[in-house]
Formats: sequence, C-alpha cells, structure tokens
Amino acid sequence: MIRRRVIAHGRVQGVFFRDSVRRRAESLGVAGWARNRDDGTAEAVFEGEEDAVSSMVEYCRRGPGRAEVERVEVSEEDPAGEDSFQIR
Repeated sequence: MIRRRVIAHGRVQGVFFRDSVRRRAESLGVAGWARNRDDGTAEAVFEGEEDAVSSMVEYCRRGPGRAEVERVEVSEEDPAGEDSFQIR
C-alpha cells in the first residue's frame, strides 16, 4: 500500500475533475478523496496498490477532456487506512 497527495493546477474546477477522478479511482480499487481548493486547484489523495495509485497520479496529469492541467505537485505520505473514495 502506498499513498500519494496530488495538487493539480490549471483549469481543473468546473470540468468534472473530481467526479472523473472518483470514478477512475473506484474502478481501480483506489481509496482516498478529492476536493476543490479555494486557490483554484484540485487536491486528491490516493491510497492503494502501487500500480493503481501511479495510474491515478498519471491521470491527474491529463485530467478529463475539458480540463487544462498546467502542472501537478505530487507528495508521498504514509498510508492512513482509507477504505473508500469520497468527494469532499
């Protein structure tokens, strides 16, 4: 199990970024959460098997079709025992 925190910059709010991330995470068996931040970025935490979490991080670099991701910050964290994926 690994855990990664992602902050996506660019046009990532109002383009179904969080919902797209949730659906993909659930399909891959990844737990965590996603939220919009006041500064216009989108933040997500992914916890699960390394390959699945890495796939989620790469997805955030592209985002859904209407998103325009300029850059992504990724940080490692210790797993916290997340057991589902939520939109906050």
